[in-house]
Amino acid sequence: MDAFTSFFQGQPSSRNRWNYDSLKNFRQISPVVQNHLKQVYLSLCCALVASAVGVYLHLLWNIGGFLTTLACMGSILWLNMTPLYEEKKKVGLLMAAALFEGASIGPLIDLAIEIDPSILISAFVGTAIAFGCFSAAAMLARRREYLYLGGLLSSGLSMLLWLHFASSIFGGSAAIFKFELYFGLLLFVGYMVVDTQEIIERAHLGDLDYVKHALTLFTDFAAVFVRILIIMLKNASEKEEKKKKRRN
Repeated sequence: MDAFTSFFQGQPSSRNRWNYDSLKNFRQISPVVQNHLKQVYLSLCCALVASAVGVYLHLLWNIGGFLTTLACMGSILWLNMTPLYEEKKKVGLLMAAALFEGASIGPLIDLAIEIDPSILISAFVGTAIAFGCFSAAAMLARRREYLYLGGLLSSGLSMLLWLHFASSIFGGSAAIFKFELYFGLLLFVGYMVVDTQEIIERAHLGDLDYVKHALTLFTDFAAVFVRILIIMLKNASEKEEKKKKRRN
């Protein structure tokens, strides 16, 4: 009982120190790593612009589909096999992968524009806020604090892939689809935190491949954005169906 009492008595003082202690954690990130993170996030912003161009190209010429998905995967594999000293080539492959990724999700975005363009904006803003908050949490936390979650997230991702594979063969249901959607969103939000800390840790160990690290964060951002957009579209369609039933 005394232990519980001392714990709760210590909480207000720890909350008062939170801001200062959290800001001090930035000192754990060396100037070299800070510069590396600037390059990573600048490359991520450029990749998001390239992805938006890919979406625009799909809206113009309807190019998004299976081929652009294969091209995106090929660009990612090529980027990972490219040596670090070929920096311009790696940046070009990152932009190509982002462009093909944007074209691949173009049909989903086209559907969102037809239903309600504000859903698209809300999904992007929501993803950007979530990404910023969880990335900041990973930077403010102690080094390696969240890296242990990587194993749990990998297990969850493996389970999600097997579930998707089984449902595609034996047939799925609305409940399974909803579980895949929300569980996948939870997984990739977790990956935002873990990948950010892993990038920082790798940079401290001398891995300064900012293009590869930007690709990692871009895939997390895209995965979360797609799931948030699908959830919002699903909710909008359900509301529309309810309105039609009331009218009838």
